Amino acid sequence: MSDQIDLLLTVVGGTVALAFIGIVFGLILLGIDRKFAAHMQARVGPPLRQPFIDVAKLMSKDSIVPENAVASVFNAAPVIALASAITLLLYIPVAGLSPVLGGFGDAILVMYILTVPALAMVAGGFASGSPYATVGAQREMVTMIAYEFPLAVAIVAVAYRFAMAGFADPFSLATMGGVGTGMVIWDVVGPLGIIGCLILLFVLAWVTPAELSRVPCDTPEAETELCGGIVAEYSGRNLGLFYLAGGVKTFAMTALAVAIFLPWNISWFTGITGWTALVADVIFFILKVIVVMFFSVSLIRVSMARFRINHLVSIYWGYIAVAALSGLVLVILDVLMKGGVVL
Repeated sequence: MSDQIDLLLTVVGGTVALAFIGIVFGLILLGIDRKFAAHMQARVGPPLRQPFIDVAKLMSKDSIVPENAVASVFNAAPVIALASAITLLLYIPVAGLSPVLGGFGDAILVMYILTVPALAMVAGGFASGSPYATVGAQREMVTMIAYEFPLAVAIVAVAYRFAMAGFADPFSLATMGGVGTGMVIWDVVGPLGIIGCLILLFVLAWVTPAELSRVPCDTPEAETELCGGIVAEYSGRNLGLFYLAGGVKTFAMTALAVAIFLPWNISWFTGITGWTALVADVIFFILKVIVVMFFSVSLIRVSMARFRINHLVSIYWGYIAVAALSGLVLVILDVLMKGGVVL
């Protein structure tokens, strides 16, 4: 009984802490992203604290519910989006620390949870009764269908390689992040596997803007075409919750990429221990998250214009899916060349 109480307290405490960290760092990442984009476009850009200012302003205003909206779904959608985005963080190892719910879910569950914020936005868009939001919700569903396959292939390929290397729980993100073992995907692959994993990293980088509905994959919102699309009828606190959900999901997606492909910690190489190692690892983790966000979000959205919805589907079901399958094939060939299990 005492063990169960301790576990419950750990989960509750960890959830509250990660919710706070996810919201704060999510907003910080949004501010850094805007600064990156501004400097690449030769602009000064808003201050880093601008996302906090935006959220504070939205939270101070009332939420307007359209007359023809399904009020219960309309109001619940932002809450579900934010809650599911925070839930993602409970399964992702941060700075080499074991996930809060690492023993109760794996990468497959994370892929399912990743769809919940988008589905919540779809439900909210349909429930708003706006034709703009309805078109945006339809586009969001099509976009999800397009990017989910490459994402699944990338994660399954990495898990497959860990399984062939003899790891007991290959789909665990803790295993992929080297928690407890110190071994990461780059330690178990050969030359072909390294090439395959680099391709899969490229695939995940291109899936990220689609997951986050950022340019060039922001067709569900498309302010210049759909007046905001899914969130066209949202305002006040509801819009603020969607904004927070976007920030937390940005942090979760970049943390996921770091956990799978860039999980190294400073303490692994320097040999430092204790609180010094923890602080150094956390700082290094944050730097990796910022680098991943720069290449997978900021650089792409500044370099490209918005895709048309048919082009988006063609690109993700065509080029990105083929790249993901190529990476998977190279990982499989790497296993065959090594004669199967290597541990």
